[in-house]
Amino acid sequence: MQKLPILALLLTLLLVAGCSSVPGSSGGDSQMGNLILAEPEPADMRSQMALARYSQILNNVDLDQEQRAELLYQRGMLYDSVGLKGLAHFDFTSALKLKPDMAEAYNFMGIHHTQNMEFIRAYEAFDATLEIDPEHEYAFLNRGIALYYGGRPELAVEDLAAFYQKDTSDPYRAIWAFIAEYDIDPEQATKHLKQKRAKLEDKLWASELVDLFLGKISEGRLLGGVLQNVRNQSELTHRLCEAYFYLGKYHTLKQNKSIAANYFKLALSTNVYEFVEHKYARLELDLLRERTVEQGD
Repeated sequence: MQKLPILALLLTLLLVAGCSSVPGSSGGDSQMGNLILAEPEPADMRSQMALARYSQILNNVDLDQEQRAELLYQRGMLYDSVGLKGLAHFDFTSALKLKPDMAEAYNFMGIHHTQNMEFIRAYEAFDATLEIDPEHEYAFLNRGIALYYGGRPELAVEDLAAFYQKDTSDPYRAIWAFIAEYDIDPEQATKHLKQKRAKLEDKLWASELVDLFLGKISEGRLLGGVLQNVRNQSELTHRLCEAYFYLGKYHTLKQNKSIAANYFKLALSTNVYEFVEHKYARLELDLLRERTVEQGD
């Protein structure tokens, strides 16, 4: 048996201690003592080199307004992919000043505003995206998520249903539609998720996430299947980012707040910055803390 790195060992001990010592952490069949821990995604050397090249061109080459806007947008996407959200936001803002019809830049701006709980500004950014490009399907996802976190589940359901209808074979779309609808009517949301599950292929890893929310498989079964058909460490880290986040949502719905918080922290530990699940794990943690303070837990 290979020895765990000391950091991973300490993390495991902290998780087990946290689950046993924090009020409200009991419940379900939580498997947090038997987790596969992710190896955090390393900083991408190619992205760093590309950032250096973009910066060199922007500083030293005579560009017209549209070219500069495009390069600022491309550099902003790279900053976002390595977790430098502030620098990314600055580049997207600068790009939009030069070229105000960049739908993708508005889409990224909306995501950042959602992460910062600046929901009105997020809605405005996604509205701008869809005004420029009415067929921008991920703007429906991201605006739906912003509406969900902003406490407007009815409107969130509309956007996430529209996003789901564009590809009914995608388990992630089914899950987000369920999450938003659950805030309005848990029974109806579960009924609709069962109908969506019938259209999903069993061979897809994410179909098991759907089965978890439906109560068709246990948390332990889900974690036991994480390694299936994984070809390398990067794929495993990506899959664990997803698994941790949706396990966090699963426990949030069950009011197991401490377990949910630990899973969201694990999702963040993967460093898969470009994934939706990583982008909103910290927001989930912030909201859990807010609710804990409000309820005096």
